[in-house]
Amino acid sequence: MARVGSAKRIETVEPIGARVLIRKDEDKKRTKAGLHLPDKMEIPTLTGRIVAISAQVAGDEDYPLRQYQRVLFHPGKAIPVDFEGDNRLFVVPIIDVVAVFRIAGDDTDEGEGA
Repeated sequence: MARVGSAKRIETVEPIGARVLIRKDEDKKRTKAGLHLPDKMEIPTLTGRIVAISAQVAGDEDYPLRQYQRVLFHPGKAIPVDFEGDNRLFVVPIIDVVAVFRIAGDDTDEGEGA
């Protein structure tokens, strides 16, 4: 039986089935008009960046999604992942990813920033 040494293991989260892992954007504390919102009041964040894509979604031509793309998603069925202290990771069914943000004329998505 092999013994695990003191080497630190890195834990990752890999979505399974028709799901993606999304890191949601920061909650907004100001309105577009510049009004500061009280700490107890938050505007629900529906945007984030794809962190990981399940093998099923990656192999499906109907979902041309790539890692680090910014997306709009419906949070209703999103499952929070208690993986990091900030709790901003969510496993989201692919059907709840409703839009991808793209830069006009940029087919490579390089301009989105990772």
